[in-house]
Amino acid sequence: MLVITNATRRFGSLTVFGGINFRVDEGSACAIVGSNGSGKTTLLRCIAGADRLDEGTISLFGDNVDESSPVFRTRVASVLDDRGTFPHLSVSEHLQLVAAAHGARNSFEVATEILEAVGLGRAADQLPVTLSSGQKRRLALGSAFVRPRKMLVLDEPEQRLDAAGKKWLASALVREKQSGCIIVMASHDRALVDAVADTTMDGDVWPR
Repeated sequence: MLVITNATRRFGSLTVFGGINFRVDEGSACAIVGSNGSGKTTLLRCIAGADRLDEGTISLFGDNVDESSPVFRTRVASVLDDRGTFPHLSVSEHLQLVAAAHGARNSFEVATEILEAVGLGRAADQLPVTLSSGQKRRLALGSAFVRPRKMLVLDEPEQRLDAAGKKWLASALVREKQSGCIIVMASHDRALVDAVADTTMDGDVWPR
């Protein structure tokens, strides 16, 4: 399980959030809602190991978050933005490289399966720069889905997806839960939150 205890993050004299406590069990999803600037992304970055708390702890399966740990990296996949891609690699080659870097034995098969799952099968041979904004978001999500994972950390994964894309995303995340994955996501999309989340947290009412 994911356990957050007394989580506090400050930037100088500004307290972004303070004293946050919650847990997310395996096979469950927690959606963090609230207005822009309420600290949702900062908390997600701390959970994913891309930022650090000033006070408190975050642990996953009893181990403190440590992005430098190989064990942690095999447990956590995140989409905090449309991560950089390799400009001279095709969409398929990009996913193959990510899959191989995380230990996939047959990276081509893994990449092909995920490309079909995220609706990018026809774009497999394109360069990422040629993709639409919605396709780039699907590629970012696909880069997480080709990795081993016991937890997904997603910052507004619905961004730039059309109605069909949002429906696909909701179904994909429900399947992730059914496989035992922990999901923590920030979202402004009420339909997605209702379809996926077991619990919600409102960043607008966090103690500061």
